[in-house]
Amino acid sequence: MGSQAMMNPLDPEEFRRQAHVVVDFLADYYLNIENYPVCSQVEPGYLTKTMPQSAPLQPQPIETILQDVQKHIIPGLTHWQSPGFFGYFQSNASTGNFLGEMLLTGFNSVGFNWLASPAATELEMVVMEWLLKLLQLPKSFSFSSDGGGVIHGSTCESFVCTLVAAREKKLSQREADFGMLVVYCSDQTHFSLQKACQVVGISPNNVRSIQTKKSMNFQLSPDALLTAIESDVRAGLVPLYVCLTLGTTSTTAVDPLLALSEIAKRFLMWVHVDAAYAGSACICPEFRHFLDGVEGANSFSFNPHKWFLTTLDCCCLWVKDQTDLTKALSNDPELLKNKASDTKNVVDYKDWQIALSRRFRAMKLWMVIRSYGVTGLQGVIRKHVKLAKHFEALLIADKRFEVVVPRNFATVCFKVLAPNASNEDSKRLTQALLDSLNASGLVYMTHAVIEGVYVIRVAIGATLTEEKHVRMLWDMVQEHATHLLASCADIE
Repeated sequence: MGSQAMMNPLDPEEFRRQAHVVVDFLADYYLNIENYPVCSQVEPGYLTKTMPQSAPLQPQPIETILQDVQKHIIPGLTHWQSPGFFGYFQSNASTGNFLGEMLLTGFNSVGFNWLASPAATELEMVVMEWLLKLLQLPKSFSFSSDGGGVIHGSTCESFVCTLVAAREKKLSQREADFGMLVVYCSDQTHFSLQKACQVVGISPNNVRSIQTKKSMNFQLSPDALLTAIESDVRAGLVPLYVCLTLGTTSTTAVDPLLALSEIAKRFLMWVHVDAAYAGSACICPEFRHFLDGVEGANSFSFNPHKWFLTTLDCCCLWVKDQTDLTKALSNDPELLKNKASDTKNVVDYKDWQIALSRRFRAMKLWMVIRSYGVTGLQGVIRKHVKLAKHFEALLIADKRFEVVVPRNFATVCFKVLAPNASNEDSKRLTQALLDSLNASGLVYMTHAVIEGVYVIRVAIGATLTEEKHVRMLWDMVQEHATHLLASCADIE
């Protein structure tokens, strides 16, 4: 690299050359992604032992840096884009998204208010209105009403912001000690809600994690919620917030939104609907019924960075009354005063989030929607659901396995069955099967424990996953289970 290039770290021609090198590197990575073990097999500390102890004093060429990426970084990656990745929930990607990321990073806009980058603000408003219509959310969540949408980095951030908004609104409406406020959820609600409560100062003792049951498919029971609320009211506590989930992490259960929100409204509570995983599916008409009752919510969020061909980080949040957020989160420092903001006719997204600075995330979401269209996005979701439905049918037809909960979307939960096996025996067998499959390097799955039952979760949703990969997974499940059960029979 010449000295002139170093004098100008944004030299256009050098940028063009190096960007081509990196694009070629990534394209080759995807061509060869199935050659890597899906879950990294390195030992803790592997990289700190191999990396230099000090930063380089002199510039290094991109070719040398990428050699180290290939040699040292890729072995330490769990390959979330591998077609054999079936763990957690997917974070699928696409060419349209990568190009959007290039644009937003290239522009490097810091759009904390409208004036700082009008296009960043207004494109976000446009994209959020597009998605509102795709999901058929109530008009009350629209900028054309009193509501509106914002792109956050994560569900946890949306939890924090809506909890703060609910807290400030409640305390402004009635005299109440902060320590009297209570938050409600189910034992299937994502654990980041507990973390968000800690961040906003709500004691873990004031978070009611209501037990769910397999007999109700692990939905939050309206009767159980009402019982918990009434008990707290009798004790002089103040119900503040309830989180309802559309697609829980363990089993993709869907809470009955309408019944639960009606109960919450009787006690003037804030209702948030977390659809981080399954919200994407609701752009398909056949899944929209899962959102019935969302009109009773104060806020709604979902993560395009799970199942919408959009990479981290991207969480879409809508609120019915945008002033609930802005009153709780806004400030007006002299440094940021400007005529546009003074008119109150523009959106300053700094007042809709925790941080001041923000990325131009709308660019990549806009690129994804335009690159694939609604029909393309629906097609991806339907393909994954079809593959999951097929895998579920294969499990049901084999008496060695039990599908523990009904499949709602594209995640299947199952366990190993064995003749005369106790629950503890079944747990050991299922865990051994999972460990054996993951150790192969060809696939990767994760587990959950629901009502004391250990299950393997198969989340189908990686962009590159095709029918042949699900067939390979099924062949492996059968082969490894046969070996495992035979070994147990020999021991007995």
